[in-house]
Amino acid sequence: MSPISIGVLAVSMSIDAFIASVGKGASARRPSFGNAIRTGAIFGLVETITPVIGWSAGVAASQYVAQVDHWIAFLLLAAVGVHMVFQAWARDAEEEAGPSSLWTTIGTAVGTSLDAMAVGVSLAFLDVNIFIIASAIGLATMVMSSTGMLAGRFLGKRFGRVAEAVGGCALFGLGALILFEHLTAV
Repeated sequence: MSPISIGVLAVSMSIDAFIASVGKGASARRPSFGNAIRTGAIFGLVETITPVIGWSAGVAASQYVAQVDHWIAFLLLAAVGVHMVFQAWARDAEEEAGPSSLWTTIGTAVGTSLDAMAVGVSLAFLDVNIFIIASAIGLATMVMSSTGMLAGRFLGKRFGRVAEAVGGCALFGLGALILFEHLTAV
């Protein structure tokens, strides 16, 4: 994967965490910098681990699906992307962030990182360094979650749906690019 593709993937995988953090920041009266960094670190760590778990499962299955691996990568990325777009518009506009306890933050981080696990499965079928990609996803998630927490009181939920829809479209496009490159390779 090119550095640009890795960047697009990292930002796309971070959108859910950013939106959840904006919601947490919007529900807090005035989130502190330390709380924003803590939230970002938790989201980033979880989002770093889940693609590696998915990748490991994909590697275990890759020998059985080598002939159609590009289609699996496309279908998984496209499904996650389409799901993100639909989720962006189906989300209740009045949805409130819950209390900001450590366990609530961890639970939210796990919930928003399940799509990264599916992407990790699709990456197992490609010739990529999962640790570089997982680190990029984790770093992007940490930065975006911390920023989202601090920006939450200003942004509220106005722009969250659009950002999630754009991230979903980017994942779909990345899957289509992988499929196109594999089908047109000589």
